[in-house]
Amino acid sequence: MNAGHPLQPFFDPRSVAIIGASSDPDKLGGRPIRFLRDAGYTGRIFPINPKSDTVQGLKAYPTLADVPQAIDQALIIVPAPGALDALQACIAKGIRHVQVLSSGFAEEDDEGRERQRALAELAAAHGVRLIGPNCLGIVSVHNRFYATFSTALEALEPREGGISFATQSGAFGSCAYAQAIQRGLGIARIVATGNEADVDVAQCIDFLAADEKTRVICAAIEGCRDGDALRRALRRAAAAGKPVILMKVGTSSRGQVAAATHTGAVAGNDRIFDAVVRECGAWRATTIEQMLDIAYVCTQLAKPANNRAGILTVSGGIGVLMTDDAERLGVDIPVLAADVRRRAHELVPFAIGENPLDTTAQIGAVKNGVPRLAEVLLQDTDWSTLCIYLAQIPCDEKRFPAMLEGLADLRRRYPDRLIVLVGPYSERMRTDIEAEGLVIFSDPGRAMAAVGAACGMVARRCAMDLDECGADAHAPVPTDSDEAVRAGAGGSASQAGSGGRKASADPKVAPPFLGTRLDEVQAKQVLAQYGLPMLDETLCTDADTAVAAARRVGFPVVAKIVSADIPHKTEIGGVLLNLKDEDAVRSAYALLRQRAGQAPVSGVLIAPMCAPGTETILGVHVDPLFGPMVMFGLGGVAVELYQDVAFATAPLSEARAKALVGSVRASRLLDGWRGQAALDVPALVRALVALSELAYDWRDVLAGVDVNPFVLRQDGGVCLDALITLKEGG
Repeated sequence: MNAGHPLQPFFDPRSVAIIGASSDPDKLGGRPIRFLRDAGYTGRIFPINPKSDTVQGLKAYPTLADVPQAIDQALIIVPAPGALDALQACIAKGIRHVQVLSSGFAEEDDEGRERQRALAELAAAHGVRLIGPNCLGIVSVHNRFYATFSTALEALEPREGGISFATQSGAFGSCAYAQAIQRGLGIARIVATGNEADVDVAQCIDFLAADEKTRVICAAIEGCRDGDALRRALRRAAAAGKPVILMKVGTSSRGQVAAATHTGAVAGNDRIFDAVVRECGAWRATTIEQMLDIAYVCTQLAKPANNRAGILTVSGGIGVLMTDDAERLGVDIPVLAADVRRRAHELVPFAIGENPLDTTAQIGAVKNGVPRLAEVLLQDTDWSTLCIYLAQIPCDEKRFPAMLEGLADLRRRYPDRLIVLVGPYSERMRTDIEAEGLVIFSDPGRAMAAVGAACGMVARRCAMDLDECGADAHAPVPTDSDEAVRAGAGGSASQAGSGGRKASADPKVAPPFLGTRLDEVQAKQVLAQYGLPMLDETLCTDADTAVAAARRVGFPVVAKIVSADIPHKTEIGGVLLNLKDEDAVRSAYALLRQRAGQAPVSGVLIAPMCAPGTETILGVHVDPLFGPMVMFGLGGVAVELYQDVAFATAPLSEARAKALVGSVRASRLLDGWRGQAALDVPALVRALVALSELAYDWRDVLAGVDVNPFVLRQDGGVCLDALITLKEGG
């Protein structure tokens, strides 16, 4: 039991009071009592009902004050206007963990928002932890604590296991765990946080990360109010080796509006959210079915040791299909070594291919052919996973048990391998398969997607600097009950750490600037202090100075207008290239000043023409939830048309900066594409690290940074243009 966590009493109470208890077992106030009693909860249940002496066979009390003993937890199920008085009664009784299942709060109207604010303030003032309001309740299977009114429990009985659910939406949560129960998946804990006046999904993930009953965490959020808390919780789960499978409702523009009206939460930037999930070792699912598929593999099988897999199939077409899916999902399908290939073909001479290995339908002619051939593939390879497509054989309840016996023997002798069966099956055979520690999918695409996610999460956790988050990995996430947060003094959004090296304790400081946008020269002054490479440039305020600067660096040169009010110079023709002599420079100076119109101008920048290279874009986006995020992409069409960019949390280590570059699809162009010379990627990595240090140091005043383009060459790179925007008042 995770006895030291502040949320533990919500899941393992020794007693619970139901405020608003009903004698009608079908009403909202009656269902939790019925579910608790039918499930066999052994703790004390105290119905609170001023009009009845007994409720569903239990002694009832007019008020909490009338209960003669201490109570661990209370459920409030009264009309919204009475919830505040009910909470006050809980405080007077000394109850410090309260669920408000009642609706009629921030999800409805301004009056409801005011009720919710009053609840939150009262709870905070007295150190009470609150789940809800407008929440579905909690289910904890091992101790039969079914403190919910969910109709999913009307006809479905959860089986104890290792999957836990934490969701904002009660409807989403009940849909997910109802499907899990129907699939026979084992469940540990369920919590739906509702409007999140206090406890949110991030804090529940933090609890589940240290919960000994939980092996896999399935979570769904609609909005996130504390990016630091979510990031820390995900990293703690990763440090504990627990997969977290996340779904985020509201990824489309219309979906984001719907999410805001449903819970009052504002969905964050989806691309940023995806980057945070990735770097924290978690996985995003796109459907409930996919989320449960991944959880199924992660709880039933061993943790993958690597991303290499073999495919054994009785159908060549299915093998090719699974191989295509594997490549898309990042699962490596290695070629068989010559010795393994020889032994496989000695056993099954008619087998076709290598990996996938197609046994053809003739495999039935070889006694125990599939298990024996599977052993050949497991014996002398280091693959973490073997996928076996069996066609309709698992539907044959007479033929299949003999094959299953051989496969089960393999599972026992190779416990560290993931043996994944694929093909249609009968329910009886599925039960027998899972009893032997194997898994089966009817659809090969679903099977490979689940394998890809399991392997991908392991790879992501291995790429993390878990030591950096491990020092406090088991400490509880600071919550809204903490005094500093109650006072509105939350820390900076990037202070949770991201696996990068710590930025400078003595931030480099540029000269003071006026306004919220730095012009190109000012921006480059800041970037140069952090080590980003620049050309030999001169800001000129008259034509003679411009000519002298051009003569000094050597022709041809570039002339650019410099104005904080003209961030996109090309739109007004504010950049003139390949100026070959003094007359061209004089004419360019006059033309640029003319094109600037009435905009305040700092001058004209004279710079040498840059040697050829590949244009990239480096940037910083300061997300309101997750803090400074570093962006990388290739310039030109790749960014504007395909949005082929990637983000990572600042600050970056060199390893994480290199991974950021590699996560952009077009980055293969940097390594030497079709005979082109490879570019200086280490110089690009150093520039990204330097930019990330600026992002971290300036996180409280920075709105964004664009370094576009950063031209990368075979021997270094250079920043050709830059824009820094500060927050209002920054």
